[in-house]
Amino acid sequence: MARGNEVSPMEVDEGKPAANNPKFSINVLQLLKSAQMQHGLRHRDYTRYRRYCTARLRRLYKSLKFTHGRGKYVKKAITESTITEVRFLHILLYMAERAWSHAMEKRHLPDGPNSRQRIYLLGKLRKAVKWAVLFSQLCSAKGDSRTSLEAEAYASYMKGTLLFEQDQNWKIALMNFRKARDVYEELGKYGSIENQILCRERVEELEPSIRYCLHKVGESDLQTSELMDIGDVEGPALDLFKAKLEAVMAEARSQQAASMTEFYWLGHRFPINNAKTRVSILKAQELEKELHGPAADTLPAEKKLSMFDKIFSAYHEARACIRSDLASAGNADNVKIDLNGLDKAVSASLGQRTIERNQVLISIAKAKFTKQKDEKGEKITKPEELVRLYDLQMQNSTDLYDLVSSQRNMNHEEELFVKDYELKGLAFRAERCFYLAKSYSFAGKRAEAYALFRHARNLADEVLKKLQMAINPDQALIKDLKTLSESCRSNSCIEHATAIMEDEKITKKLSKDVSTISLTGPEKKEEKFLLEKLDVYESAIGEPSTKSGPWIERFPPPFQAVPCNPIVLDIAYSSIEFPSLENRMKKDKKGIFSRLWG
Repeated sequence: MARGNEVSPMEVDEGKPAANNPKFSINVLQLLKSAQMQHGLRHRDYTRYRRYCTARLRRLYKSLKFTHGRGKYVKKAITESTITEVRFLHILLYMAERAWSHAMEKRHLPDGPNSRQRIYLLGKLRKAVKWAVLFSQLCSAKGDSRTSLEAEAYASYMKGTLLFEQDQNWKIALMNFRKARDVYEELGKYGSIENQILCRERVEELEPSIRYCLHKVGESDLQTSELMDIGDVEGPALDLFKAKLEAVMAEARSQQAASMTEFYWLGHRFPINNAKTRVSILKAQELEKELHGPAADTLPAEKKLSMFDKIFSAYHEARACIRSDLASAGNADNVKIDLNGLDKAVSASLGQRTIERNQVLISIAKAKFTKQKDEKGEKITKPEELVRLYDLQMQNSTDLYDLVSSQRNMNHEEELFVKDYELKGLAFRAERCFYLAKSYSFAGKRAEAYALFRHARNLADEVLKKLQMAINPDQALIKDLKTLSESCRSNSCIEHATAIMEDEKITKKLSKDVSTISLTGPEKKEEKFLLEKLDVYESAIGEPSTKSGPWIERFPPPFQAVPCNPIVLDIAYSSIEFPSLENRMKKDKKGIFSRLWG
């Protein structure tokens, strides 16, 4: 290309094409991210985003006067000679996005796509690849170097997505994903800070798909059960990967569930005949193993809570399947007995996981409660919140105790289970009593707080004695109860001492107030107003630390004595004779008619 035909960076940034060979600039990743986040993909609403792409294309066609005829559709192709503005490239980009969002909409149907919908989905993805490749080709001809690189990475991502969904040509899919990742890694080293962050986020979104392709090719040592840890990063680029991964995990669970015929719980074996029930229980058990495994202590609290939510969902699905089987069991007594026992076992497992989840919430609340000042601006936990959490724990342990102890003949494991949760209920009661005492202490009620601290200590010591007599005591619970007993003892001593100090202060204050009492009342310093002491240079406003108002003039003004008018008694009025005035009064003249009818 001749040097005279090149475009300066200033012209590219301003969007002013040169005379012979115009070059356009599009920040593809930033444009797509802002459109996706503002129009539905923040909440995985692909329908809304597809409608936005359709409306955006309609506006572009009308503004460019590039409509496809009236009445009869006339196809107009976008070629290199057609592109005179950057908005023609926007048309190609939004065509690819519309086809991709339509495919993802079908992929995220509630029950998953059926065979016909899957064919439709793959057709839309092929259309997205076609438009993305055309966009890349025209950007390499009409765009600057950065735009050409971004368009090439976008087309590579679309190709990899299509192959990923087709479950074939994993090496080619891996090559496309790696190509897109390499481009975004290079682009993330230059440009503005915002653009660098977007590129790094895109690289993180592509990494799980690359690792999955490596797993399918056989170049990775990842196990199928370890693949769920890959998809922790959020983003639209990962939605297809997560859906694919969930399908793979569901298939693996189905294969494992085929060999799972019984559910073992507290010495009982309950047969599982429903395949959906087996898959749900197996999913919950896999998550439980991860929660109670050797790496459980390193897991953050947020991830533990999300895992508990998945366990609850799996157990609820299992209970729904069991109860539907119960409704259709008919008069088969043996089947009903097995299903009732299985329902009871699943409900008990659900209750145990609920108590464990509440313990995680309590540990988070305790960590915030001990902070004097929170660094991140979060609310510090009040003792009332911990009281509420321990109320839930007491209720859950009572429900679990009643569920297991309701039957007549319990085996040895069930008896140990009942005793264990009976002691846990007492421990929860002691903890609740401790934090209730804390709330009274913060309110300044020393007597109530002291009594509750003593009661909490007695409860903790009682549970400790019972635990030490048990066969296999819970060492973690013993440690917590010992800490609680020591805390109750120290806090009760503090409350006792604080109450004595406050009583002494009240006595001193009362004696001081009594000594200053006077029968004549308190002596008030006579204050003169400003108008009364004009000859003295003294402030009438007062000290700034005092709450008294300025002494300028009395308001409202005081009452003053006013002389009244003299009282006159007119006693001579009745004895005075006034002259007659009849001669001065005007007389009425009467006519003849008035005299007759007067």
